[in-house]
Amino acid sequence: MRATIPPTSPLDRLGETASLPVGTAGHWHAYRPFPNLPGRNDRQGTLEVPLLVRALGLPRGGRILELGCGRGIALPVLHRLLHPTRLVGIDMDVRALTEARERASAAATPVELLHGDARCMPLADRSFDLVLDFGTCYHISYPELALREVARVLAPGGILVEETRISQLLSHPLRSFGRRIPWRRVSGLRRARWRVLWSAYVTTAELAFG
Repeated sequence: MRATIPPTSPLDRLGETASLPVGTAGHWHAYRPFPNLPGRNDRQGTLEVPLLVRALGLPRGGRILELGCGRGIALPVLHRLLHPTRLVGIDMDVRALTEARERASAAATPVELLHGDARCMPLADRSFDLVLDFGTCYHISYPELALREVARVLAPGGILVEETRISQLLSHPLRSFGRRIPWRRVSGLRRARWRVLWSAYVTTAELAFG
């Protein structure tokens, strides 16, 4: 298990590649961590993740990344169900990553935990086959930058799994109200499956799965 801290800030790394509105730097980290709710954590680990894997028919093996892994609830379950060759979680919250590290250790889950921003990930191009996001892109500023990063780190035919707006409204009705994912601003990803609570997107080099 490894923890890595990226050497530069998201704005430093993005530089001129992103057209950001004036004032972005001041609002970049405008993110409120979610409270620790044991009941919700249990439901995610015992119900949501297994149902998601089955409903979308996610392939086993391969390299898996979770955006905004938080306290690491999903990581041991993903390892048990999908047997990845590499498992990585990234999050901005250092305290949550500490809990994730303890949880992974207790479950004997081999995972790399990265302290970083989903909008500027310290990860190589085309280095993952599956990326999962349990709502992070609904709760950060400029989520299109995170989605562009996902498209960058996914291998050809790779899959992005996103919670749908319905799922977010059921889980976080107040915090999610009025929030949408700006898919029109992102290229390189196409929706392949929709299962009410979750959607699967594939890179433009399509993957025939299921």
